[in-house]
Amino acid sequence: MLGATLGAKDYMERVCREIQRLDMTQVEKFSDLIEQAYHAGRFVFICGNGGSGSNASHLCEDLAKCTLRDFENQKRLKVLSLTDNTAWIMAVANDISYENIFLEQLKNLASPGDLLLAISGSGNSPNILKAVEWANRNEMTTVGITGYGGGKLQALAQHNLHVGIDDMGIVESLHQVVFHWIIDDIYRRISGPTAVAPTGAK
Repeated sequence: MLGATLGAKDYMERVCREIQRLDMTQVEKFSDLIEQAYHAGRFVFICGNGGSGSNASHLCEDLAKCTLRDFENQKRLKVLSLTDNTAWIMAVANDISYENIFLEQLKNLASPGDLLLAISGSGNSPNILKAVEWANRNEMTTVGITGYGGGKLQALAQHNLHVGIDDMGIVESLHQVVFHWIIDDIYRRISGPTAVAPTGAK
């Protein structure tokens, strides 16, 4: 908790330095994968715990709504946050294991070729890891969204977005900063005045 030892100015300056350290190749690849899922008609699933769960819900809402220009006629991005089906989550946690709350939803809903965006600040959340392991085995595309040292998720996921600082608040905040750029970028790609579907896309 850097804010417990840094004043406001020093804290904000540290956040700015961490933004400058982000790998733009990872950020742009993240956007590429979402666009590919959109044109292929694939589902995008998002999961996370705690603050990362809130970020998952927020990202899902923005991808669903804020990437559209024409609400009546435009093709929609298929996107679902696995953090929001409360009764199903509680039933699985109570009857099976909390570690299975995302995995069991994927078993019901996911298909080969779908995209899983898995958020874990530590990179070591067991329910995230189990979901990504299953997704990898079942021909989904996986993105690990991490902080700190990246944990097990950074090695397990096929693609990564990493914020390399040991402070959960800054990690979650920078994830959200990246997500907001991605929303705008996806809007540009699929709804902007020059947006063109790739050859062969339906």
